[in-house]
Amino acid sequence: MSVTDSLLAFTFAATLLTLTPGLDTALILRTSVAEGGKKAVQAALGIDVGCFIWGALVAFGLGALLAVSELAYSLLKWCGAAYLCWLGVQLLLRPRQSFTLTPGGDAQSSNGFLRGMLGNVLNPKMGVFYVSFLPQFIPVGHSPLVWTFLLVSIHVCLGTLWSLTLILASGYAASMLKNPSVVKWLERATGTAFLLFAARLALSKR
Repeated sequence: MSVTDSLLAFTFAATLLTLTPGLDTALILRTSVAEGGKKAVQAALGIDVGCFIWGALVAFGLGALLAVSELAYSLLKWCGAAYLCWLGVQLLLRPRQSFTLTPGGDAQSSNGFLRGMLGNVLNPKMGVFYVSFLPQFIPVGHSPLVWTFLLVSIHVCLGTLWSLTLILASGYAASMLKNPSVVKWLERATGTAFLLFAARLALSKR
């Protein structure tokens, strides 16, 4: 896969994943509705920093791991494919039909930036997801370190645009994400994407 193909494929996948309702979306919408746009922007920036922290941990660990041996690369590849496949099957067989905007915790109890960052950093699924998802978009012969940061930056940019969109249209977005058919469609679309990427990762060669 060429550099252009890798960037386009990752941007498409990351866009779909960004649009799928999750904890970050819930935090942004709830903060925007309860505390206003300024606090919600702070929370979005905190989420972005959390992504870069996970990206740094994965970048250095991933680069070192891939440089060690072919066995390490193969183990990472198959574990990543299995993880993505499991996520995809779960989303296809048991898609959510509702989306809550009230995650636990008092929205007034902490700084928006800190709340967003800690919510991301303390979620180990982010690290596992980055390790399993990013390697398949790194072109052969290119630095895993540089490309991991590049891909995380793309993910962060997309996430920031989505967060700003949610903040500007928080009322409409909240109503849309309460629609069972919308939530179910997003879950199944993402599940299908996960299965396709799992197959691609499993069939890929170093």
